[in-house]
Amino acid sequence: MLHLLYILAFTILAVIAVANLIRNLIMFSFDRDRTYPTMNDRGQYGYPTSRKQFTPHPELLDSAGNLIKEPLLVMRSINVEDARQQLDALYESSPGRKVENQEES
Repeated sequence: MLHLLYILAFTILAVIAVANLIRNLIMFSFDRDRTYPTMNDRGQYGYPTSRKQFTPHPELLDSAGNLIKEPLLVMRSINVEDARQQLDALYESSPGRKVENQEES
């Protein structure tokens, strides 16, 4: 009997948690479109008259200042042994590794 009471209690808590999650997601999507008042130079609150122009992050621009349209992350498939060899080479060439080798000698 006590097991059924626990199952019922946790089921109710789970339903409340999922309902709260869905409600928060919906409210967040409505909040995103809302314009909030900003403080102007005179210390008074007011609504912005114009939106700032979108300024992209410098890493998204090429040397001429144009937006990059290629993917920024290119992954290639390699096997496990090649990856292990590359990681071992990086580890062996790291400055901390040289200090450990000198301490062991």
